Amino acid sequence: MTDHAERADAAPAPTSDLVYRPGVTPGLTDAQLEAACAAAGLTPELVAALGGANVSPLAQKMGIRFLELTPERAVATMPVAGNEQPAGLLHGGAHLVLAESLGSMAAKLHAGPERGVVGIEIGATHHRAARSGLVTGTATAIHLGGTLTTHEVVMTDEQGRRLSTARITNMVLRGRG
Repeated sequence: MTDHAERADAAPAPTSDLVYRPGVTPGLTDAQLEAACAAAGLTPELVAALGGANVSPLAQKMGIRFLELTPERAVATMPVAGNEQPAGLLHGGAHLVLAESLGSMAAKLHAGPERGVVGIEIGATHHRAARSGLVTGTATAIHLGGTLTTHEVVMTDEQGRRLSTARITNMVLRGRG
């Protein structure tokens, strides 16, 4: 078997090998999407509960890994490395990406597989900078209603120090069909 044939028969390239270009969403094979979900901590059962929603290209690029997902509480980590601003600190927008990812996934679980959710408001206060390590975001439900959900999301460093506090509100959309 030639080197080329061995590569052709091999598993699809892991999502970490994907090149992300501005304005282009990478097309993933089913196997790559399954691998990306697994790498992000999303089991097939959880993807089914999310109505087929899965890990976003932005969450993949930022290295977000979900550790716990329920409507009431969602926890994920994100590395500082690769998500810094020019001064070497974790970018403030990265805090918001983590907060929105957690709040939206928790809201989608609350809404159920047949209903969608859209973020309608998010805001954050930054308390402390991070230069390295992993950031942990913990979303806690403040309100889980039929039309709106609101989560408070606290980002902490590896020493448990609060880095930022965000609040996200999602609107629950009507069911399909």
